Amino acid sequence: MKACVLYGQQPIEGRPLAFEERPEPEPGPGEVLLRIRACAVCRTDLHVIEGDLTPKKLPLIPGHQVVGEVVKCGLGTSRFSVGQRAGVAWLHRTCGGCIYCREGKENLCLEPDFTGYTVDGGYAGYMCAAESFVYALPQGFSDIDAAPLLCAGIIGFRSLRLCGIEAGGRLGLYGFGAAAHVATQVARYWGVEVYAITRDERHRKLAEDLGVVWAGGPADQPPELLDAAIIFAPAGEIVPAALKALKRGGTLALGGIHMSPIPEMAYSLLYHERVVRSVANNTREDGERFLEIAARIPIRTHTKIFGLV
Repeated sequence: MKACVLYGQQPIEGRPLAFEERPEPEPGPGEVLLRIRACAVCRTDLHVIEGDLTPKKLPLIPGHQVVGEVVKCGLGTSRFSVGQRAGVAWLHRTCGGCIYCREGKENLCLEPDFTGYTVDGGYAGYMCAAESFVYALPQGFSDIDAAPLLCAGIIGFRSLRLCGIEAGGRLGLYGFGAAAHVATQVARYWGVEVYAITRDERHRKLAEDLGVVWAGGPADQPPELLDAAIIFAPAGEIVPAALKALKRGGTLALGGIHMSPIPEMAYSLLYHERVVRSVANNTREDGERFLEIAARIPIRTHTKIFGLV
């Protein structure tokens, strides 16, 4: 198969990934082999490739928003059959036995594997995945449109849950890329007013097209105090401004796996029981609930297509 491979942080002939022939992988017990139809590019992939996150495995095939067709089933599998379409997300597998797994908090597992980070991912022709962590994909989404749902969508959904926003509330989204444009559609479906803050004029226009009540730039404060906010941009300097925009008792969720340092700030920004919390990975329940809601709305993703090379 063809694959894009990361060998380290030094570009190979000016390219960060090597494009090469690799043997087709063989599924082990409990695994399925997918012929990959599409794999979306996530900011986390860029963090790994560019060295913001140290790769846990080298060489590595990145990519963790994978849509594929099951072409082979390993021993002990039963959920999927050959020819069925399936999706693979960031959480590749967990240990199942640590205190967090036993408490239903598998996103905090002490010995997890992550697709395209600790195990090979989807920038290739084929990949293997643990069947119990593979998603059945709803009808109605093309392969291209389904791929961003598998991380941007799922993490956006978990961020919405953890920020505590409720119907009728005001929600601020800082950074308006893949996760925010999906989260906006879910929030509006729930009856939430969305305020978008992003430096890119094109993204502000997209936010307005998706029905936000207000879109502004990084130097702007929303016209109303917010009940909750989510930062999707990996920029710690946004945190004080986002806290300033929150009502008393509001929650600020940090939706990225990597963020630049958060600057020193006045305690008054946190006072009155404002909360700052991170969002770590996802659970399979997050993915299943989100995909069901995505089909019901239905979510419409905005994509740009690239070839494997």
